[in-house]
Amino acid sequence: MATVEPTPATEADIRVITEPSVYLIGRQTIDTAELDRFLSDHGVSWQSDSEVAAEVVTETAGRVCYMSFAKPRPGGNAAYLHHIKEVGHGSVLEHGVWNLLFTGISRSLTHELVRHRAGWAYSQLSQRYVDESVAEYVEPDIIAADPELHAIWLDAIRQVHGAYMQLAAKLNAKLADPQAAAAAMLPPGADRTTRRKAARQAARSVLPNATETKIFVTANARALRHFLEQRGSAFAEPEIRKLACKLLDILQKEAPNLFGDYQKVPLPDGTFEVTTPFKKV
Repeated sequence: MATVEPTPATEADIRVITEPSVYLIGRQTIDTAELDRFLSDHGVSWQSDSEVAAEVVTETAGRVCYMSFAKPRPGGNAAYLHHIKEVGHGSVLEHGVWNLLFTGISRSLTHELVRHRAGWAYSQLSQRYVDESVAEYVEPDIIAADPELHAIWLDAIRQVHGAYMQLAAKLNAKLADPQAAAAAMLPPGADRTTRRKAARQAARSVLPNATETKIFVTANARALRHFLEQRGSAFAEPEIRKLACKLLDILQKEAPNLFGDYQKVPLPDGTFEVTTPFKKV
């Protein structure tokens, strides 16, 4: 059988990405009537001074543990959550939850991201159903900064993307033949969508870790803090550290009383690491 040489993609066909994007899609709300009903049923009156639902939920959960609604210490929600972090009562932070969407990140990054299990939920772009003919790849900064290394990397991306395109097209055509479809264990009379999925799932085997992906996540405050400390460390992989820094920017605006203790400290290479005096809350 003759060898089919892949057709390299042109530079115009390839979108090189170096920065991740973070979208805050959803956040909690408070049913104040139900909270007030609970307080009334227990003969107390209390109101948090925070307008951030996750901060109120977290404070409420903490106060339930000791029924400390009647005589709250001064300082409001900020002081209360500072004390929670100070004493390491991290379980109450698990009640504050956000829905986030990460894009412009590589498959290499998501292999690390999904290792964070407790307190996280994931829904990631499927390479079986989604056509990868739109070439988007994430280039590491250390390669992008060096013209020679960038040229080597871009040439490899062109070649592998061309191979993906040819494989997807030829596999799709091949699977239109009933015998080939049967050999691939497709159901009899498989429709075009099923054949395309089968073609893409085989063709994707040549795609590199640099392939851009999108992932929808839901995570609680405690899980997010663990992520920030692990992946915002100077010793973390640079791409995921960059994501951790962008995520921190959003979370500090969203819930300063839960995430305001973190700082971004400059590193010699111009990037940042994430630090906090309250580790492993």
